[in-house]
Amino acid sequence: MSCTSCGTGKPNGCKSNGGCSTGGCNRLNVHDWLANLPISDLSAECKIVEITFNNGSRKEFYRNHSLQTYFKGELVTVEGVGGFDVGTVNLSGELVRLQLKKKGIKEDSPEIKKILRRSNDLDIQKWKESKEREKPSLTRARAVIIQMKLDMKLIEVEFQADGRKATFYYTAEDRVDFRELIKVYASEFKVKVEMKQIGLRQEAAKIGGIGSCGRELCCSTWLSDFKSVNTTAARYQNLSINQVKLSGQCGRLKCCLNYELDTYLDALQHFPTHAETLELARGRATLIKKDIFKNLMWYVLPDSNKQYPVPIERVREIKALNAKGQRPDELGAVELSPAKAEEKEMAHVELVGQISLRTLERNSRKRRDRERQQQPPRGPQGGQRPPSRGGNEPGRGGNRRPPQQDRRRPS
Repeated sequence: MSCTSCGTGKPNGCKSNGGCSTGGCNRLNVHDWLANLPISDLSAECKIVEITFNNGSRKEFYRNHSLQTYFKGELVTVEGVGGFDVGTVNLSGELVRLQLKKKGIKEDSPEIKKILRRSNDLDIQKWKESKEREKPSLTRARAVIIQMKLDMKLIEVEFQADGRKATFYYTAEDRVDFRELIKVYASEFKVKVEMKQIGLRQEAAKIGGIGSCGRELCCSTWLSDFKSVNTTAARYQNLSINQVKLSGQCGRLKCCLNYELDTYLDALQHFPTHAETLELARGRATLIKKDIFKNLMWYVLPDSNKQYPVPIERVREIKALNAKGQRPDELGAVELSPAKAEEKEMAHVELVGQISLRTLERNSRKRRDRERQQQPPRGPQGGQRPPSRGGNEPGRGGNRRPPQQDRRRPS
């Protein structure tokens, strides 16, 4: 259920009264699972509240000096740069203390700004007016960059609620001298300008989209810490090194390559090491892949292109024989049952949107038969029969053509 159809009728933020968990109105939505627990000592409660801006794309911490109770999804007015800003309450209570510890921010830090009040109608009106300026300002700001021929890409413009400050988010490969650009923006938009450079992953998080998995991008919904991803993670998971398939919408390697990497590393610990090649009587077998689900290692021989699945116990035996200078005759590959192979093939069959050529031929044949039935009957000499009575007959408002013009010339 979306926040607009909550139906409680109360003015607290998105009308959810702190129980909103859909995440539809907040990109990096967080469920406060300690919200309904009673607090024994109010003096020990955390006085810091996490506030989100621009639909959750930016989060900051503010001090609750008035000790009022703020619910999740409630609009509050906070201190800004030379004015005020309007944000949405995202977290409060003990979970904020854990977030402060995670990000290395002290609870008594003097740099933490204050929450001024709950947003009134005037604050909300100014906030909406500032938000309406963002899209036309973004278009104009990009045109200025093109005119000045700067090697940078402007991603987003965020105005403060009172309209006194604007933050311009951009991406650039090299260092950009935008001192003149700031002067043009300040005179053009009549605001205090702040330029903030972001990475390509942050750009994809702000733009959003649907990934190859069919779900919304992780970076725009819940992922906030971007760890480095390299092709080693793909090799451990036996994935083909295809830059097109392994890259996300940001142009970098997909963050989801790290999700199952630890599981693969734990499973690969039971596999024998230094088993890339095995010496046999018929030649040297080369390892091509490992199957952690069936505990098999696939080898290929030099005289054939066939792949042989070998159990890890047999690989250890062959390694022990090679250490003694012996070469076994066979690999000892196992035979996979046809039923499992058939199930594996059926699992990858795409049953959606398949079209049979026979069905198309049948439909085209039916269409031709229908067209023949709708054609007028032919005369004895192959021409069309003249109409029995038509609008061109004498006395019906027209001159009838001569009979020889009504008949077709016989072939």
